Amino acid sequence: MKKIDLFILLFLFSFCLFSCSDQDIDVATTEGQSSETIPANKTSSREADRNIQNNHAPVMMQGFYWDVPAGGTWWDVVKSKVPAWSEAGITSIWLPPVSKAQNGALSMGYDPTDYFDLGEFDQNGSIETRFGSKDELTNLIDEAHNYNIEVYADIVINHNSGGQKEDNQYTGVPYWTKFDVASGKFTRSQHDFHPNYIHQNDPQVFGGFPDLCHHHFYVQEWLWKADYSFAKYLKDEIGFDGWRFDFVKGFEPWVVKDWLEHNGGFSVGELWDGNATYLEQWANEANSSAFDFACYYAMKEAFDGNDLNKLNNDMLLKRNPYKAVTFVANHDTNEIWNKNLAYAYILTHEGLPCLFYRDYEEWLDKDKLNNLIWIHDNLAGGSTSVLYTDNDEYIAKRNGWEDKAGLVVYINNSENWSERWVETNWSSARIKDFTGHSDWEPVTQSGRWVKIQCPPKSYSVWSIANN
Repeated sequence: MKKIDLFILLFLFSFCLFSCSDQDIDVATTEGQSSETIPANKTSSREADRNIQNNHAPVMMQGFYWDVPAGGTWWDVVKSKVPAWSEAGITSIWLPPVSKAQNGALSMGYDPTDYFDLGEFDQNGSIETRFGSKDELTNLIDEAHNYNIEVYADIVINHNSGGQKEDNQYTGVPYWTKFDVASGKFTRSQHDFHPNYIHQNDPQVFGGFPDLCHHHFYVQEWLWKADYSFAKYLKDEIGFDGWRFDFVKGFEPWVVKDWLEHNGGFSVGELWDGNATYLEQWANEANSSAFDFACYYAMKEAFDGNDLNKLNNDMLLKRNPYKAVTFVANHDTNEIWNKNLAYAYILTHEGLPCLFYRDYEEWLDKDKLNNLIWIHDNLAGGSTSVLYTDNDEYIAKRNGWEDKAGLVVYINNSENWSERWVETNWSSARIKDFTGHSDWEPVTQSGRWVKIQCPPKSYSVWSIANN
């Protein structure tokens, strides 16, 4: 065989392998096939987004809530949770903003003053931030990395607060735009905010805060471009692996895209909007994931509005599951009442699920959430097919992928036990409910059909019994 022919064959074979790896394949696991979990031979997700870590599928923990206890202890609290979270299957932690803010030790960090003060300098009434010191933060991140858990920084770059008042040549009205900060890094003046000599405004202003101008080269250099930038400081010295961008409606998506091109890492944007088309458009333009608010609002209507047909609504996870971060609650919004069904939905469907700290640690049954995380890790692979919906019932299946056999999830929002015949992935195979809510272990027919059940106001998750 000629060398050129051999090269072409090798190229086509490699292209086929690459193409297949990026697509969902409907794997029909039959009785007799092994369902033993096979550890994935992949690199850490610090090198490639969404790769499996520690044999766990990606699950994020929001590692805070609004008004966590003040006093500089929060970094140590989260650090103490890391071993148990790792054991449960958490692969990443999203932390609150780490920089010194206007209200010092009382601030939740969303009013940043000195980006480079992570709890080292005596300004705004304190040395430490509300959450602790720089050393305590780096100790937390080191502990997370010891357990192969990534840590994501909350990035607040739309607005600033805590500056001194100065005369403003653009408006003629003095304003709080002079930032002579204690770290001496990224000092700012009226020229770095809107309006200025570059342009009047960007998409939105947050409250009455000074609004940073991202078109200003000086701002770009200090925030993400230069070797001395805030982004590189967080990544290279502090150890962060990725980013959660706050209030991305306040600036253009190119800012996030450019940030990632210079610094890499996982990224998710807070685009607070229920329009799936808008979410997808922003995610594509920013080359970033986005929180799936379309899914959030659909779940609220479905579970609290008693109409599970709403789960057929358009969502980012249905348009592009690789860019959808799904959630049930966060520090800003906590509107879904029937959270158990909502977590059953996001932990059995596509997208990257994010758990809320208080749901996991305080408000809900941790054992049930850990069971759903296990199901997400071990069963929930492949594309999704909706099998049945009405006001009270929703049934869908994951079609399986690689070592994951897939599953059938049955959500029942009625007051009574419900049963349905469904078509599964498996022919002549014994299946069971991996939540333990049903003790049935039926055998599927040769045509893959089987009757399954679900208790009232609950859920069941079915897969082949020897998983």
